[in-house]
Parts: sequence; structure tokens; C-alpha cells
Amino acid sequence: MGLGQGPAGDHMTPAEAFAAYEAVRHRLPPARGGGVAEPVQTLEDIADRFDVFLLDAFGVLNIGEAAIPGVVERIAGLQARGKRCLVVTNAAGYPHAMLMARYARLGYAFDPADVISSRATLLAALRDAPARRWGLMATERFGTEDLEGIDITFLAEDPDAYDRVEGFLMLGSAAWTEPRQALLEDALRARPRPVHVGNPDIVAPRETGFSIEPGYFAHRLANATGITPLFFGKPFANIYDLAFARLGPVDRSRVVMVGDSLHTDVLGAQTAGIASALVTGHGFFDGTDARAAMQAAGIFPDIWLDRP
Repeated sequence: MGLGQGPAGDHMTPAEAFAAYEAVRHRLPPARGGGVAEPVQTLEDIADRFDVFLLDAFGVLNIGEAAIPGVVERIAGLQARGKRCLVVTNAAGYPHAMLMARYARLGYAFDPADVISSRATLLAALRDAPARRWGLMATERFGTEDLEGIDITFLAEDPDAYDRVEGFLMLGSAAWTEPRQALLEDALRARPRPVHVGNPDIVAPRETGFSIEPGYFAHRLANATGITPLFFGKPFANIYDLAFARLGPVDRSRVVMVGDSLHTDVLGAQTAGIASALVTGHGFFDGTDARAAMQAAGIFPDIWLDRP
């Protein structure tokens, strides 16, 4: 389907998604060094090298609503060996309890403290910031869990709602539409205000392609209005700061970020100063030439995994 032609039903092709990330490199952290992209088969092959595994969700643990075959058992095996396994995800649209229920339903056993989301990263920043009335991009049926104490208005088709608020939070795009995007951009042109993005992803791998995520709309409004949003989540350092605060003292040379994206997971690992492992048999690069993408982007992982 086309690029951003409507709400959640639209999807990008792999080539469109890669081009979209490359087009916004000036807003992402710079690539730092280059890994050797050592090819291995699965996480089991690198288990002895690392004590902590930071795991992306979409493309590593699951594709859409289904666990990737064999990964539940592989993660359980790492945990049984005393490895610390944390989920580090940009799934900001979901309350924490909903994420925990999803992973349990898929068969994973993660401690609630070991699921680090970009939603939690953004909320931690808001706790230390001045109180504002926020307009919220999110799916209203998911409710306001985790958002208690924050003055929020769900954004829909009422232009007055965009005018009344003092800033904007972009958490989930499943219910977002082109008319809502136009209202947001018009409101920011008329009166610039802060924009905080709780999910920097441009796309996420689903069963039928790449769904369009809040980062896509955030970069569009930046191009349209000149307002640079604040991003919370991979590849930015703030989500890794939260993860390491949860971990406590740890040897970073024994920590690896496992993900399926060069522009979020690998770039994020480089930003955090830890090793990276790129999955290419599922998720973003499934069925595409990952090596050509690495060379085009100038972003190279330390390890190249066929599957998680």
C-alpha cells in the first residue's frame, strides 16, 4: 500500500521504510563506529559472550500478535542460564499492563520491571517537567492507564482541542488520520508548542507489512512546521538510560541490544555504547538484502543474526 495515505490500515514497503529513515538521519543520533556484522545463526550462539540481553519486541520476540517460532524457548533458555533479559521497546501506545499481558499470552516470562518501553521513558521525563495541558495522539480505547495525574485531551476531529492544549504527546497512531495530522500541523503553525514523541519508530513489522507509527507523523510535522519534536525511545539515549537504571551496576561490554532495525536498534546500541545484534531473518529485513542496506546507511551491527 502507499506511503501514509490514511490511518492504521496503510503500510509501507521495505524500500519505502528504509528511505523514510534515511531521510530523517539529521534528527537521529549519529552512527558511532562500525561493527563487523559477524554472521551467526541464533542467540544461542552468542549466549556465552553476554550477561544482559536487551530485546526489541516487534521483529525479535513477535511479528504482530504471534511469537516468532522458537524464540519463546530460546529466551527461556537464556533466563535459565542466569542471563538478564529485558524488553526494550518503542511500543508507546500500549499501557504497561497491556504489554505484560501480551508477552504472557505469547509465552514469555518477563518481570514487569524488565519491560522498558518508550512510553515509560516519556512519562519519566514528564514527571520532572512543568505541568502542561497535553493533546494526546493515542488510541482512546486503550484507556489512560499509566497516564494518571497528567492533564490530557485525546485528539480527534475537534479543532478547538488542538488550540486549547499547551503541548502535544504522540504515543500511538493506530487511530490517527490525515485530517487529524492536518489539524495538528495547522495548530502548530498558528502557535508553536512542545511536541513529545513517545514512539520514534517510523514503521513496525506486522503480519501484512510495515505499519505506520508515530515517528512517521512526527517527522512530517517537523518538516511542515519547523518544530523539532523531542523523541523518547530507540535510538535515543533516554530509553537506554532508563534500562541501565533498572539494571544497576553492570559491565556494558557484556550487554547486547538485539533488534531488527539499523536505524533504531543498532543505532541505539551505538548511542548507548553497547554491542548490537541485528536479526535479518524476521522483521525489517526479512526477504531483503540487509548487507546492501548496511552499506547504504553506513550503520553496521557487531553481530548479524539469521534469527533470534
